[in-house]
Amino acid sequence: MRRLWLLLLLAGCSKGPEADLQYIGQVRSVAAEWALINEQASRGQLTGVYVDSMRQALREQIGSAQSALTVPGSPYAQEMEALAKEPDDASPDALRAHSDKLKQIEDDLESA
Repeated sequence: MRRLWLLLLLAGCSKGPEADLQYIGQVRSVAAEWALINEQASRGQLTGVYVDSMRQALREQIGSAQSALTVPGSPYAQEMEALAKEPDDASPDALRAHSDKLKQIEDDLESA
Protein backbone atom coordinates (compact mmCIF):
# COMPACT_ATOMS: atom_id res chain seq x y z
CA MET A 1 0.00 0.00 0.00
CA ARG A 2 2.85 2.37 0.79
CA ARG A 3 4.42 1.65 -2.57
CA LEU A 4 1.19 2.53 -4.39
CA TRP A 5 0.88 5.75 -2.43
CA LEU A 6 4.47 6.70 -3.26
CA LEU A 7 3.94 5.99 -6.97
CA LEU A 8 0.81 8.13 -7.01
CA LEU A 9 2.62 10.94 -5.24
CA LEU A 10 5.50 10.84 -7.70
CA ALA A 11 3.16 10.72 -10.67
CA GLY A 12 1.35 13.78 -9.41
CA CYS A 13 4.62 15.68 -9.12
CA SER A 14 5.80 15.04 -12.65
CA LYS A 15 6.41 18.25 -14.53
CA GLY A 16 7.71 19.22 -17.88
CA PRO A 17 6.78 18.41 -21.44
CA GLU A 18 5.53 14.92 -20.59
CA ALA A 19 2.99 16.44 -18.21
CA ASP A 20 1.91 18.83 -20.97
CA LEU A 21 1.23 16.14 -23.57
CA GLN A 22 -2.46 16.10 -22.73
CA TYR A 23 -2.73 19.84 -23.36
CA ILE A 24 -0.76 19.63 -26.61
CA GLY A 25 -3.17 16.95 -27.84
CA GLN A 26 -6.17 18.93 -26.69
CA VAL A 27 -5.11 22.11 -28.49
CA ARG A 28 -4.13 20.13 -31.60
CA SER A 29 -7.66 18.77 -31.68
CA VAL A 30 -9.13 22.23 -31.10
CA ALA A 31 -7.16 23.63 -34.04
CA ALA A 32 -8.43 20.86 -36.32
CA GLU A 33 -12.02 21.40 -35.16
CA TRP A 34 -11.72 25.15 -35.67
CA ALA A 35 -10.44 24.51 -39.21
CA LEU A 36 -13.43 22.29 -39.93
CA ILE A 37 -15.86 24.87 -38.56
CA ASN A 38 -14.33 27.64 -40.67
CA GLU A 39 -14.36 25.42 -43.74
CA GLN A 40 -18.04 24.58 -43.31
CA ALA A 41 -18.89 28.18 -42.41
CA SER A 42 -17.28 29.42 -45.63
CA ARG A 43 -19.57 27.06 -47.55
CA GLY A 44 -22.63 28.42 -45.74
CA GLN A 45 -23.30 25.08 -44.03
CA LEU A 46 -23.43 26.49 -40.48
CA THR A 47 -25.39 29.29 -38.85
CA GLY A 48 -23.56 32.39 -37.70
CA VAL A 49 -24.71 31.88 -34.12
CA TYR A 50 -23.34 28.34 -34.06
CA VAL A 51 -20.04 29.39 -35.60
CA ASP A 52 -19.59 32.25 -33.14
CA SER A 53 -20.39 30.10 -30.12
CA MET A 54 -18.07 27.31 -31.28
CA ARG A 55 -15.20 29.70 -31.91
CA GLN A 56 -15.66 31.19 -28.45
CA ALA A 57 -15.70 27.74 -26.84
CA LEU A 58 -12.60 26.68 -28.78
CA ARG A 59 -10.74 29.81 -27.74
CA GLU A 60 -11.66 29.12 -24.11
CA GLN A 61 -10.25 25.60 -24.43
CA ILE A 62 -7.01 26.99 -25.85
CA GLY A 63 -6.74 29.48 -23.00
CA SER A 64 -7.45 26.82 -20.41
CA ALA A 65 -4.78 24.54 -21.84
CA GLN A 66 -2.27 27.39 -22.03
CA SER A 67 -2.80 28.30 -18.39
CA ALA A 68 -2.24 24.68 -17.31
CA LEU A 69 1.11 24.23 -19.08
CA THR A 70 4.10 23.41 -16.89
CA VAL A 71 6.58 24.76 -19.46
CA PRO A 72 5.07 28.06 -20.63
CA GLY A 73 8.03 29.17 -22.79
CA SER A 74 8.26 25.92 -24.74
CA PRO A 75 7.91 25.59 -28.52
CA TYR A 76 4.46 24.05 -28.07
CA ALA A 77 3.40 26.94 -25.82
CA GLN A 78 4.56 29.35 -28.53
CA GLU A 79 2.60 27.39 -31.14
CA MET A 80 -0.50 27.55 -28.94
CA GLU A 81 -0.01 31.30 -28.59
CA ALA A 82 0.29 31.68 -32.36
CA LEU A 83 -2.93 29.70 -32.76
CA ALA A 84 -4.69 31.86 -30.18
CA LYS A 85 -3.70 34.98 -32.15
CA GLU A 86 -5.38 33.75 -35.34
CA PRO A 87 -8.49 35.70 -36.33
CA ASP A 88 -11.84 34.01 -35.84
CA ASP A 89 -12.20 33.52 -39.59
CA ALA A 90 -8.65 32.22 -40.12
CA SER A 91 -8.17 30.04 -43.15
CA PRO A 92 -8.64 26.33 -42.54
CA ASP A 93 -5.17 25.76 -44.00
CA ALA A 94 -3.56 28.10 -41.46
CA LEU A 95 -5.39 26.38 -38.60
CA ARG A 96 -4.44 22.93 -39.89
CA ALA A 97 -0.81 24.07 -40.07
CA HIS A 98 -0.94 24.81 -36.32
CA SER A 99 -2.56 21.43 -35.71
CA ASP A 100 0.12 19.70 -37.79
CA LYS A 101 2.92 21.49 -35.92
CA LEU A 102 1.45 20.50 -32.56
CA LYS A 103 1.08 16.92 -33.78
CA GLN A 104 4.75 16.86 -34.74
CA ILE A 105 5.74 18.19 -31.31
CA GLU A 106 3.43 15.70 -29.63
CA ASP A 107 4.90 12.79 -31.60
CA ASP A 108 8.46 13.91 -30.81
CA LEU A 109 7.71 14.11 -27.09
CA GLU A 110 6.00 10.72 -27.06
CA SER A 111 8.95 9.07 -28.76
CA ALA A 112 11.54 10.67 -26.49
